Amino acid sequence: MSPIQRILKVIGESPFWRVVGRLHAAVYRATGGRLGGSAGGIKNLLLTTTGRKSGQPRTVTLAYIEDARRYVVVASNGGSDRPPAWWGNLLRDPRATVQVGPRTLQVQAREATADEHAVLWPRLKTVNPFYAQYEQITARRIPVVLLEPRP
Repeated sequence: MSPIQRILKVIGESPFWRVVGRLHAAVYRATGGRLGGSAGGIKNLLLTTTGRKSGQPRTVTLAYIEDARRYVVVASNGGSDRPPAWWGNLLRDPRATVQVGPRTLQVQAREATADEHAVLWPRLKTVNPFYAQYEQITARRIPVVLLEPRP
């Protein structure tokens, strides 16, 4: 494992992203996505799930790409060997809300099929090169998650 990969692994498995994520979400929400909506060419959205243990709303900021009227996110958890809590929440209840800029909509989440993953994963790694590092430092298959608008 390279030095950069070791650093990513430590950060991914620490509370760092949780703290940064809460601050990011607060700024994003307060500004309607004008601040925090993108960084370095990477677009961000807010995903609100229902906590599988608490039943309370849980919001995280995630990088995304758009694909055929749906939002595509990655359950990378910073390359951690544990999946992110939001992914566990969606497995329990796939209904969620996303905020993209000032717009909020209801979505249904599902994991990409093998064929969809094969098409989307290279696109995702092009937009966010950290994903290529994450797949190198974790033993788990990183899920690609499709957030499709609900009627």
